[in-house]
Amino acid sequence: MEIKILLAEDDTNLGFVVSDHLKTEGYIVSLCSDGIEALKRFNEEVYHMCILDVMMPKKDGFTLAKDIRTLHKEIPILFLTAKSQLEDKAEGFRSGGDDYLTKPFSVEELSFRVKALLKRVNLSKERPDDIILQVGNTMFDTENLSLSYKNKVQSVTKKEAQILKLMLRQRNQVIPREVILNGVWGQDDYFVGRSLDVFITKLRKYLKEDQTVQITNIHGVGFKLSILS
Repeated sequence: MEIKILLAEDDTNLGFVVSDHLKTEGYIVSLCSDGIEALKRFNEEVYHMCILDVMMPKKDGFTLAKDIRTLHKEIPILFLTAKSQLEDKAEGFRSGGDDYLTKPFSVEELSFRVKALLKRVNLSKERPDDIILQVGNTMFDTENLSLSYKNKVQSVTKKEAQILKLMLRQRNQVIPREVILNGVWGQDDYFVGRSLDVFITKLRKYLKEDQTVQITNIHGVGFKLSILS
């Protein structure tokens, strides 16, 4: 199977070197130059591993790892950093990282670390995004952007679909507003925040007839998509 790696590194030269080396080993690599772009990309595609630089603009690697962990509990995360202090490494593991590679490093060592981390996960369980997802008793067609409940079909926009997919990954758990905003828009300012509220209102309207689905606003924190039995 093809293994996809998300690489977040703000050093352009190092990013290209690491990306090119991983590609020669058969991996599919998405290279991002900052943490916000990386989180947005993570929300748009399915990855099997993340390699994150610690010191990045907009969102550092530790914060990015915490956001990724809210969306995926098991994906391997490898940190790249110039810091070698024990406390820095401890912070990396507390943030959800699985391994730590200190710069400068050889691409051979990177390869060994990547292979070792991938062995810890059962890649056969990593499914690509399904086209049809079930939201309670509603069928969500992610390709044709529609929701089907009984005999009624409701079209959704691309943004609405992205938000619903992200919340569905975290069903029955609270997902912070900033994770949704950064994951879908790549920013979390006031104006996109208001847009998110509008989209959430629309999704509630689309799903209101399905009594097994609830979208709850957790004041000051975020939202929770509940699937009721």
